[in-house]
Amino acid sequence: MNTGKVWLVGAGPGDAGLFTRKGYEVLQQADVVVYDSLVGDGVLAMIPENARKINAGKRSSHHTMPQWKMNELLLEEAQKGNRVVRLKGGDPFLFGRGGEELELLAGHQIPFEVVPGITSPLAFPAYNGIPVTHRDYTSSLHIITGHKREGQAYDINFRALVETEGTLVFLMGVASLPDICRGLTDAGMDPQMPAAVLQKGTTAGQ
Repeated sequence: MNTGKVWLVGAGPGDAGLFTRKGYEVLQQADVVVYDSLVGDGVLAMIPENARKINAGKRSSHHTMPQWKMNELLLEEAQKGNRVVRLKGGDPFLFGRGGEELELLAGHQIPFEVVPGITSPLAFPAYNGIPVTHRDYTSSLHIITGHKREGQAYDINFRALVETEGTLVFLMGVASLPDICRGLTDAGMDPQMPAAVLQKGTTAGQ
């Protein structure tokens, strides 16, 4: 039996219109689609009826499938000769564990391809009219995970972030917003610094 192939496809931030043309074309050829909870309904509706669909969950700390099992699943399906699409919210390589999933495939000489997706740190602000860079105000953008394990402190150098004087985007940070604000102001950020809290961006519920 011929070895299959795995595509890591970024589904974008939610609006189905932001799903890339290449992502759509790859999806139409899939035998198996393994998708996350963050993938928008509009993109899920594009999955071919004859493709086998597997919900991997992966929303914050609530995972339908542990990461190690996900890695094994992709390997096993490809070894069966299937065309496997790993459909991930946003971009596969930005806090998406795409690198972890590819390590096992590469170790077993499984062909793979990565299809980038539009990521929320760019799309959410854009849909709200917020530029992440502006030559009069900031020339850098820093993307940080706002998620932390329960009971653990942030492993973030807030002082270094403040000193960059760049735009800071914290992903998955709403639940930890007080800790993030405290860390930044304690590190010297002006408490009056303009900020925005964005949820469900690029969707009707943003």
